[in-house]
Amino acid sequence: MRAEKTSLTQEYVARLNASPFFLVVDYRGLKVGQFQELRRRLRQVGAEVHVVKNTIFRLAAKEAGLGDVGGALAGQLAVATGRRDVSAAAKVLKTFQSEFEKPKLQFGFLGNQRLEREAVLELADLPPLEVLRGGLLGLLQTPATQLVRLLGTPATQLARVLEARFKPAA
Repeated sequence: MRAEKTSLTQEYVARLNASPFFLVVDYRGLKVGQFQELRRRLRQVGAEVHVVKNTIFRLAAKEAGLGDVGGALAGQLAVATGRRDVSAAAKVLKTFQSEFEKPKLQFGFLGNQRLEREAVLELADLPPLEVLRGGLLGLLQTPATQLVRLLGTPATQLARVLEARFKPAA
């Protein structure tokens, strides 16, 4: 293999290893301005998209330990990666596709698990990670709040009874 291809392959292996997910899209028919807009939107959610040759991406995926993704690689592909929330990146791609009818989502990987198009679209429908964390925190705090209230109730009731009993009549 030529030195340029080896260098590109190693660059994509590093990207795949640094990212907890990647999403593969077919960007055929997307104009340069639209592609720049897609890049801008993905950057806002902590992701990036890069055009990659199928052969180089196939080799990089194999070297990154993701197995053979060769059968799924067809057409002009771009790969979205990121270090944060996969659902935010999937949501950007889904919204962008609904606006411009491109790019077409092919498949993705979350960790070492392959996600088909439908699973990625389900991830796009999830609320943002901050909302999910807030809901979980609320669920964890509710029992503690109720326990404190229950432990304090008898003392509060006793204080009210004593106050009523010893309150001077007006």
